[in-house]
Amino acid sequence: MSISDTPPPAPPVPPPPTQKRSGCLTALMAIFGIILLLPGVCALLFGGMSVFEDGSIASDIAPLVFLGLVVGIGGVALIWAAIKGRRGQVRPGA
Repeated sequence: MSISDTPPPAPPVPPPPTQKRSGCLTALMAIFGIILLLPGVCALLFGGMSVFEDGSIASDIAPLVFLGLVVGIGGVALIWAAIKGRRGQVRPGA
């Protein structure tokens, strides 16, 4: 055995604990996200009906279909953030 001049490696530093979001906020985010899904479903319904009747989306309904789809995508993102944010947090003392 020989004595070396290099110090032993430092132990890894644990990440700082993140603030825990309340369950009520998570539930409100999920409920609001579900409400935002309704315009997306309507946009799919009316856009699909327009395509099957005319063969293409009429120019007067196309912006409303696009807006409904964007709002629906926002609802999906909000639900995803509510679920992912809640699961990804570290409990203190664990």
